[in-house]
Amino acid sequence: MSEGGSRYLKEPFEYHEQRFETTERIMALQFAQVEKRLERIEAMIIGLEKRLWMTVYGVVAVILTQAVQGVLEYGPK
Repeated sequence: MSEGGSRYLKEPFEYHEQRFETTERIMALQFAQVEKRLERIEAMIIGLEKRLWMTVYGVVAVILTQAVQGVLEYGPK
């Protein structure tokens, strides 16, 4: 009581500042985790896209091969 004033008038402000800083740190960590997850998802999508295009090219190659074989069968012997 020698300092004057109630300690309850000062503590909430200090607590509020600490809480705000802690919330900011937690949000930064959460955003970092979200960023890492997005990078992994993007890498998986790129890999899937490459596989998809390889499949498309493979199907086109088979169709073209069959078409060329069909033309060669009806050609002069």
